[in-house]
Amino acid sequence: MPEPTLIALTGPTASGKTAAALALAARWPVEIISVDSALVYRGMDLGTAKPSAQELASVTHHLIDIRDPLQPYSAADFRRDALRLIEEIRARGRRPLLVGGTMLYLKALTDGLDDMPPATPAVREQIAQEAAASGWPALHAELAQVDPATAARLPPGDAQRIARALEVWRVTGRTLSSFHQQASKQDSLPIALISLEPDDRAWLHERIAVRFDQMLAQGLLEEVWALMQRSDLHPDLPALRCVGYRQCWQALQEVNAGPGDKAPTLSPAQFQALRSSGIAATRQLAKRQITWLRSMAHRQIVACDAPDAQDQVLARVLALWGPA
Repeated sequence: MPEPTLIALTGPTASGKTAAALALAARWPVEIISVDSALVYRGMDLGTAKPSAQELASVTHHLIDIRDPLQPYSAADFRRDALRLIEEIRARGRRPLLVGGTMLYLKALTDGLDDMPPATPAVREQIAQEAAASGWPALHAELAQVDPATAARLPPGDAQRIARALEVWRVTGRTLSSFHQQASKQDSLPIALISLEPDDRAWLHERIAVRFDQMLAQGLLEEVWALMQRSDLHPDLPALRCVGYRQCWQALQEVNAGPGDKAPTLSPAQFQALRSSGIAATRQLAKRQITWLRSMAHRQIVACDAPDAQDQVLARVLALWGPA
């Protein structure tokens, strides 16, 4: 018998992917492979909307809590791990379900990755010096001139990714996006992509605001404060540039409190500024994710703001997998 179609459930942040995935797991013998660059990090639970202990116990999840925030995890790492897990899950007679919204990971898995040039320390140092002199928005503007496709999906303050894209351009004369586009066809992997996307963007914005408020109420600032107490972590690490963590780290730094077991209290004005910046950054993330998704013409769209969105997802999976 041929293997059931490989399915990925994706969509922008706060679109309801986790709830839909758990509903699928209640119907089919599923193991979930996380497609989320933030969920890989241990000790980062609230700001990443990591599934709860109960949700993790209800169905087997993979690629969650596999790295310390100090350790990098790349699209190439994800592709290698995901391909291995797909085989292992199928060997157990179960069905891998890819769930998440890190679009570069999805693209790496579906299209493969061309060989990327190694890091060039001298070029990186030169870029860092330019950023210190003129700021990352200026380098983002430079990137937009030479690699508009990559610049369009990066915010002007994303130092790590802007630096890497400029480094690749200066070393090879090729855009970073061209490496992704020219991946070998033999590395491609057919995946049925079900995408939760809002018809009304305001609905998603409200969900984002409510969820960020919940994260703050549950102790996101305290979670970030605990990370700040580690002497080996700093805000330029990829893990700590995740939406929510970056804004909380900056807010706590501005309080200028010394080390301690308890996070300092923000003034009402500081708290409101943090809330606004966190919600705005999350909305920008969702916008970039939707832009990525629009380039994936083969996706099956389900309106995540429809009252029967979960039933629509179940119907589409039923058409692909058949009855459990």
